[in-house]
Amino acid sequence: MKAFVTGGAGFIGSNLVDRLLSLNHDVVVYDNLSTGRLEFLEEASTHGQFRFIQGDLLDPDTLRKAMEGSNFVFHLSANADVRFGTDHPEKDLQQNTIATFNVLEAMRANSVQKIAFSSTGSIYGEAPVIPTPEDCALPVQTSLYGASKLACEGLISAYCEGFGMQGWIFRFVSILGERYTHGHVFDFYKKLRDNPNELFILGDGHQKKSYLYVQDCLDAILTATEKAQEAVNIFNLGTDEYIQVTQSVGFITRHLGLQPELKFAGGERGWIGDNPFIFLDCSKIRRLGSSPRFTIEKGIIKTLKWLQENAWVLEKRESL
Repeated sequence: MKAFVTGGAGFIGSNLVDRLLSLNHDVVVYDNLSTGRLEFLEEASTHGQFRFIQGDLLDPDTLRKAMEGSNFVFHLSANADVRFGTDHPEKDLQQNTIATFNVLEAMRANSVQKIAFSSTGSIYGEAPVIPTPEDCALPVQTSLYGASKLACEGLISAYCEGFGMQGWIFRFVSILGERYTHGHVFDFYKKLRDNPNELFILGDGHQKKSYLYVQDCLDAILTATEKAQEAVNIFNLGTDEYIQVTQSVGFITRHLGLQPELKFAGGERGWIGDNPFIFLDCSKIRRLGSSPRFTIEKGIIKTLKWLQENAWVLEKRESL
C-alpha cells in the first residue's frame, strides 16, 4: 500500500503512521501542523518508507501534487473543537467539509480509489436508540462539528457512487491513548496540576460516555479495510461499555493520589452539543472479529501515564 495520511502528525494519525510503517507500507503524511506535532513523527522520520509534506487541505493544488503516487487515503485531519463550534461556525465547514471535498477531488485527479475517513459518533446527535447502531435514524444535529462530519460522509458516499471509489467511514467515540492532546483526561489532568485541591467539571458529572483506546481503534480500522469490501462501509468504533464523567474523575484522581473538591457547572450538558449519553452499538465491527483489548479504565490510565511522562504537550497546547 502507498498510504496518504491527512492529519498524520496528530494524535490518531501519528499512531496510524507508525502502524502502517510496521506493516511495511509506504506512507506520506500531509499535515499543516496547526495541532499536529513533528515530535510525534520522530520515529517514523527515520524510516525509509516515510515522507512528510507540510501542507493545508484548503490548498487544493499543493494537496493534489502531494497525493501523486498514492493508492489509499486515510483522511484523519479535522477541526475537532466540538465545544467551541458556535464561536467560529465557519471553521467546521472549512476544515472538515470543504477540506474533505478537496481530498476527494485530489483523489479523483490522481486516480486514487480508496479512502478511510474518521467520522464521529456525534453525528447521531441525541440518539433515540441506545446503544446506537449504524442504521439508526439520524435526529436533529446538535453540534456544528457533527453536522460537518455528516456532510463529509455524504460527500464520500456520493463520490463512491459517482466515481467508482470505495470508502470506509468510521464513527468514533472519543479516542484515548499515547499522544492524546485534546479531551477530558487532558483537561482534568492539566487542571489538577494547576490546583490539586479542586476540580471544576462542566455539566453535572452524570453525562455518560464511551471511550476507545487508540491501538484498539487502529486494529478496528485495519480489520475493516481488509475485510469489508462494499462500495461504502460504515462502522461504529467504540467499547461495549460506558462510564459517567464522575467515574472517569475517580480513575484519574485515584491514580494521582488526589482527593480534590469537585465543583460542577450544573445541567446535563457541559456545553452546546455535549450529548448527555453516547454509547454506540459496535456489533457490526465485532462480526469482523475486532474487539477492544483495553477497558475504558485502562485506556484512561494509559493516557494519564503518557501525559505524566510527556508534560511538554501541556505547554505546547498553552502556546497555541
